[in-house]
Formats: sequence, C-alpha cells, structure tokens
Amino acid sequence: MSTKMSSSFHEEEPLGRAYDSRLMLRLLAYLKPYRAVVLGSVLVLLIASLLQLAGPFLTKIGIDKYIANKDWQGLNRVCLLFFGILLVEFLALFIQTYLINWIGQKAMYDMRREVFAHIQTLPVAFFDKNPVGRLVTRVTTDIESLHQMLSSGVVAIFGDVFKLIGIVVVLLWFNWKLALVTFSVLPVLFYITFLFKKKVREAYRLIRVRIARINAFLQENITGMAVVQLFNREKKNFAQFEKLNSNYLDAFIKTIFYYALFYPAVNLVSAVAIALIVWYGGGQIIKGALTFGALVAFIQYAEMFFRPIMDLSEKYNIMQSAMASSERIFGLLDKEPEPGWDKPGRHLTAVQGEIEFRHVWFAYNNEDWVLKDISFKVHPGEKVAFVGATGAGKTTIMSLLLRFYDVNRGEILLDGVNIKAFDPRDLRRHFGMVLQDVFIFDGSVKRNISLGNEAVTEQRIEQAARDVHALQFIEKLPNGFDQEVQERGRSLSVGQRQLLAFARALAFDPAILILDEATSSVDTE
Repeated sequence: MSTKMSSSFHEEEPLGRAYDSRLMLRLLAYLKPYRAVVLGSVLVLLIASLLQLAGPFLTKIGIDKYIANKDWQGLNRVCLLFFGILLVEFLALFIQTYLINWIGQKAMYDMRREVFAHIQTLPVAFFDKNPVGRLVTRVTTDIESLHQMLSSGVVAIFGDVFKLIGIVVVLLWFNWKLALVTFSVLPVLFYITFLFKKKVREAYRLIRVRIARINAFLQENITGMAVVQLFNREKKNFAQFEKLNSNYLDAFIKTIFYYALFYPAVNLVSAVAIALIVWYGGGQIIKGALTFGALVAFIQYAEMFFRPIMDLSEKYNIMQSAMASSERIFGLLDKEPEPGWDKPGRHLTAVQGEIEFRHVWFAYNNEDWVLKDISFKVHPGEKVAFVGATGAGKTTIMSLLLRFYDVNRGEILLDGVNIKAFDPRDLRRHFGMVLQDVFIFDGSVKRNISLGNEAVTEQRIEQAARDVHALQFIEKLPNGFDQEVQERGRSLSVGQRQLLAFARALAFDPAILILDEATSSVDTE
C-alpha cells in the first residue's frame, strides 16, 4: 500500500463546529432513562453547594461575636455546628459523586450497545473503507470521553453555576464595595479564559484524531505481523509508528502547555484580587467600617468565587473533547445500514435453489466495472464452477448473491424472485459459504462450528465435522470439540481452519453451498 493510500485510509473524518447544540441534545437523550436519578443528583449537589456557602459565614460569627468577646461556650457551639455542616456536606458530595458516575456509566453502557449493534448492520462496503482500529476507537476512547462529559460535565457545570451565583449574591450582601473590588479583575480573567479555550480546543481535537490513527495502524500491523517479519518491515513500520506516536505526543504537549499557563495565570489573578481585598478591607477596618471577621469571611468567599470559574474552564474543555468525540460517534450511528436491514422484506420459508443473474453490472468504485453485463442461470441441484484469472470477479459474484453489495445494473433472482425483495438476514440463512481466507473466533471448536446457535445440535456438529474429514484432527486435540482455539484460530493450521469453516457451513444445513477456493490449503483425500 502506498504512503498516500495509507494516509487516506487512516485519515479521520472532517470535524465540524466546536459546539453543536444538536449534538448536545442527542447526548442528553441518553440520560432520559435515568432522569429521576439525575434530578436527585442535582438536588443533592444544590444542598452541598448551599452548605459550602455556610462555612465563611460561621467563621465571621465565630470571630466577631465569640472570639472578640472571649465567649468560649459560644465559640464551641459555632465550631460544633460547623463540624456538623461539614459532615452533612461530605455525605451529600459522596451521594452526588456516586450517583452522577453511576448515571454516566449506565449511559455509556447503553451507547456502547447501540454503537456495536449499529456496526453489525452496516454494509460490507463500509468496512472496506474504515480501518478496524478507527471503529475500536469509537466504541472505547470516544465513548469514554463522553462519559467524562456526562458524569463530570453537565451536572457539575450546573452546580458550579449555581455556586457562582450564590457566592456573587453573598459577596454583594456582605459588602458591595469589596465585591466590586473583587469583580475588578474579572475582565482580565475572562480574557485569559477566552484565549485558553480557543487554544486548547484544537489540541483536544488533534488528540482524538491522532489516537484513532495509532489504533488503526496498530490493529493493521499486529494482525499482519507474520507478513511484517517475513519481509523485514520492522524498521520501516517502526519509523511509521514513531511518526504517528510523535504527532500524538505533540498534540498532548500542546494541551499540557496551555494548562500549565492557564492555571498559574488564574491563580495570579485571584491572588491580585485577594491582595486588593486585604488592602481595601484593611483600610475599612482601620476606619471602623468593617469588622475583622467580615474581612476573613469575605476573603474565604472570594477564594471560593474563583474556584468555580477555574472549574468551569475545565468543564468547558471536557465539553470540547466530548463534542469532538460525539461528532464521530453520531457520524457512525448516522451511517445508513445495509439495504433491507431496517425495512425487512419477504421471508424465505423454503428455497428450491434456482439462481439467475440477468445482465448484471457491478463496480466497487464509480464505473470501474468488475462485472459487465453478466447473465447465467443455475438450476436446483446443479454444481457450477466459475473459473477465471485473479480479479476476474468470482468472489464478487458470491458477494452479490449474498447481498453484501447490491448490483449497479441488472438483477439477481432466487427462485424467480429478485433477491432485493427478501430480508437480507433471511436470505443468507439459506446459504452456506466457505472462503479461502476463513475466520475463526476465539472460543471452542464446537462453538466455532455452531457459532453459538442452539438449533445446531451436537450431533449435527459432529456429523458436519465427519463429512468434511475434520473429525480426525479434532479428536486428536486434548479436549476434542471443547478445545479452546486462540484468536483467529492461530493454534490451528490453515488447512484445519478451512475444514472448521467447511464444517460450520454444513452444520447449518444450507440449501445452497458456495465454495470460494475453500479447500486450497486442505490435503486431497
């Protein structure tokens, strides 16, 4: 594969806007089944936020009313009340944290189910153009990013905004002049936050794109490691991986740089605000216009004021990352399923086996025709062989018959009926197909033949294995039919894998059997 082709194959889809309300509404729809728990979590969060606002006020009372008057009993009462509030606040935060993470995990569980179920409905042509690593990223990394948004984003943002409003009200109520001094640094803070959001947005998007490229590259090369080692491609492949890995690192370093700059900048601005409060508030105390306890409480509220602003910036970044991931996840979910999947057609109760191609034309890409005006008829019970050079379209004929692809022109008939009229799943149920490049799943020999279908009895499994002469090597395995085979059947020879695939096809008792060089690695017997 050329570098240009490889780059195109592993390239991510184009990314849209940084924030999309339509995407957000679709994401929030996953919280609908748990809306009662969400409301409970929000309520507990509001209680915790109100309790947090009580602390500085109790500090003011303790200093001005009891410490200043040397009232130990009153001070003890305030301290006990403060301690009780802290315990209730701890309990509320524990419940809220547990609930919101439970909601996030449940929502992501539902999304993973939906994404995987949808992937299974997509046409084969989709998998021709999308690397497995990219799809794995959708179901793992991208969905995990959405979990962060749903668990630490939406509800937490609501809590931060509520807390921020509460602090502003308290600051103005305490001393509106000191409040204005505190707010004087906000323009600088907003400008810093704006720059941070702008810079970090693209860095987050690059991270998602580049991890998907790494996953696709790893999947392809690990799967084909035997070929890599056979042709001494290790150094070249490592150089390609090094470039991908370096690009991924660069994207992360950018994010780290922006964070390392943003948080100290916000701390500096908040420190300046505190210094201004101490300067102005100290002058007010000297004049007798403000108590010492009120100044201490005000400083505590001011510190609390800047914390939600920093938290909101962090939540914004989580939202940005979630938007980038949701674009790709919903882009995948919006892919059209293969024709006939969402609109089931006629059911096939019995098949005679007459197959007819009428003036069939087919091309994988535009009008680069693989089949041109192909017509033939196969009668029930006939054995027909297709012979041709590599690339002549033999496998394509099989794929069209099973509706992995649809013809561009012409029609294919089964027992005189166009196969497009049938439910694709029902149609394939009457076919058995064995390819040269077979696929063996991780699991037992028995499960690989039956594919977990309870209708395929152990007697049928054993008979199918006997019919294709696979029983001989299966019985020699340590656990026979219960022997676990490794991923893709690596513990078996190529010929043994082909025999298992042949047995699998026969075990389902198909009306029509298709062999595509199915015994190319099997000894003639």
